[in-house]
Amino acid sequence: MRYLTALFACLVALPAWATEGERVQIRGEIIDTWCYFSGVMGSPESVTGTAHHTCALWCSAGGIPVGLLAEDGTVYMVLRIEGDDGSASGDTQLRLAAHEIVADGILYQRDGLNYLVVEEVVEDLGITNQSHLDFGVVPPFAIPDPSGN
Repeated sequence: MRYLTALFACLVALPAWATEGERVQIRGEIIDTWCYFSGVMGSPESVTGTAHHTCALWCSAGGIPVGLLAEDGTVYMVLRIEGDDGSASGDTQLRLAAHEIVADGILYQRDGLNYLVVEEVVEDLGITNQSHLDFGVVPPFAIPDPSGN
């Protein structure tokens, strides 16, 4: 986890290669990037929305960078939101965990990755993905089997 935090701390400073960005407006859900990409908590569908809200808060508070999962399935690594200096654990990131937003900002791309500096949250639609209806408040596959099987 420290490695990810250090990596994204370096990126927040916007390296020299990121001088040319593109202004974009993207609608999507603020996600927990660790659980989404690692598969540690299940499929991508199970680590979004209300079923994953609490974990997303804990991961962000612990330093895991947040992402923006766009409606088309593209993930944007969020470098900062509305002036918060970090990509995780700021008040704005915690307030927006699992929320669907419309973000206006600058997109930087490198090596197939999308980095987003959100200059303004144009619209906060709240938590619209009611995934707990499908997966429960805590998805059953996220609870360790005490027998070790």
